[in-house]
Parts: sequence; C-alpha cells; structure tokens
Amino acid sequence: MAKTHHSHPPRPEKDLESLIARCRGLGMRRTHTLDAVLGLLLATHRPLSASEIVDSPPLKGKCDPATVYRMVVRLEEQGILRRLGLRDRAAHYTIRHPHTHDDYIVCTRCGTIEELDMQCPVEALEDEIARKSGFTNLDHELEFFGVCPSCSDDHTAAA
Repeated sequence: MAKTHHSHPPRPEKDLESLIARCRGLGMRRTHTLDAVLGLLLATHRPLSASEIVDSPPLKGKCDPATVYRMVVRLEEQGILRRLGLRDRAAHYTIRHPHTHDDYIVCTRCGTIEELDMQCPVEALEDEIARKSGFTNLDHELEFFGVCPSCSDDHTAAA
C-alpha cells in the first residue's frame, strides 16, 4: 500500500480509538496517560517536546512526569510516535500514522519545526527502490535543516 502525504492531520475523534487499538495490539494497557498523550498529540497539529507534553493541561498534575516520559519513549520504541529534532535540542514527538508520513523542516538556530505542506519528493524514489530491490513495506522519514525566516531576519538586523 502506498504512503500518502497529508498536510492536515486526520480528525482526532476518529484516530484516537485506532491508535489505542494499535497500542493494545502491541501489548500496552489503556491508561489515562496513554489516552492523554495520544489525544494531545492528535489535537495539537504540531510536534511537541516531551516537556510540553508533561506540562499540558490533560497531564500536568494528573500524571507523574516520569510516567509521562516513559510513555513517550515507549510509544516511540513501538513505532507509534516519531521523534524529530536536532541532536543538541529537545526532541519533539508526533504521531506516526501507518502508510502516511509528514516531512518537516527544522531551524538550526531556534529549533522551530514546521511541517512541509507539499508532496513528498522522495515517494517516487521509494517506489523505484522497491521495484528494483524487491524490498516491500519501505518507509522513510524526511527532515530538512536550515535557518528560519525569523532567525535570518534577526541575524540580518544584528549585522
């Protein structure tokens, strides 16, 4: 099945139950923390850092921060979440939907992460690699790094 790029996240009310079902299929128990982390990431429409997740209204004061961090790591390890970001900055997390993906651009100065609202330029290459190699279920993640307009403007103003 081909992956499709989507510029707008699927509607949260339809995806939370399917995400919970994926997690349960991986042996995870349904807990308030699991529901809250997944619901938050579905509703937010942008990658969030682990500290933003911990400090969010659905979790702050209701779940132990260490439990939330462990949940985020486990969801990443299970392929439910995608980890984004620079090595020297806080990681950000977003939902990984089967057979779809989003491509991002990350500012190397301020760490801003934006979704690219365009057709993925690698999908045709991925199809060609699958045809020529015989590999199936290929997947890729694409992140570009550069300096965002705000940081470019700040640097220009300081010069």
